[in-house]
Amino acid sequence: MTASPVIRLTDYEHAERFPATVLFSTRLTPEAAPDEVREIGLEIDRAEFPCRVGQSIGVFAPAPAGLGKAHHFRLYSIADIPGRSPAGRPAITICVRRCTGIDPYSGEAYPGVASHYLCDRRPGDVITVSGPFGIPFEIPEEHDATLILIGSGTGIAPFRALVRHIYQDVPDWTGEIWLFYGARSGLELLYMNDERDDFAQYYDRETFRAFTALSRRPNWADPIRWDGAIEERGAELWQRLGDPKTHVFVAGLEPMRAALDEVFARIAGSQEKWRRRKAELMAGGRWVELVY
Repeated sequence: MTASPVIRLTDYEHAERFPATVLFSTRLTPEAAPDEVREIGLEIDRAEFPCRVGQSIGVFAPAPAGLGKAHHFRLYSIADIPGRSPAGRPAITICVRRCTGIDPYSGEAYPGVASHYLCDRRPGDVITVSGPFGIPFEIPEEHDATLILIGSGTGIAPFRALVRHIYQDVPDWTGEIWLFYGARSGLELLYMNDERDDFAQYYDRETFRAFTALSRRPNWADPIRWDGAIEERGAELWQRLGDPKTHVFVAGLEPMRAALDEVFARIAGSQEKWRRRKAELMAGGRWVELVY
């Protein structure tokens, strides 16, 4: 797959398939949250699995009858630093939201094939996977660079792994990391809530800053309020975006692309100024989007 500033998980071709055993399945969202999101650990049935932070794996779920195919293919980003299982095999973690779609013609709700399949798996279950695929988010060669990470929903998963990798495995990192995380409510802030805050260990670092963007009305289907988190820091962000050492990584649902363009256009002062700046960032490989 050729490099592109905009990467869709559906762009990948699946190749070799192999079994993986579920090690654990933990619900991340509280029971009271409207959405169920689970962190699922997998043991890969191979001696070696050259998976790195920022990559994804493919999952094959049994396809419902009538679709004309045996399996439904879906990709999921690695949510933690790859390691080893108690048995010594490669082990990875993925983050899965139990999704429900709406038929555009009938308006009826239907369960997401792969997400329901994965959320229903329990420790010991064996699934079929492929990969790993792609490295959308590369750590800049300059370790004094500024990283602006913008994620929504399960889009936080690759950033959780990336930030942990930087602070654990890149000892000479001196650059700043700005994390903007969007959700419909505080209950949906995966890895950044009262019960579990995986980023808390970095809050006292001078190089790490985290901001949340929540919907104005969390019980409604309102869009994430990116302006509240991003536009309030517009002047400083615009200055950073003009620095050749600034890199922007975006991960989440595709509709967030338009919302972010709106906000950054206001920061820039016009849509044309933002189009030019974003084009420069993309051309230099300094603005990368992973959308699904």
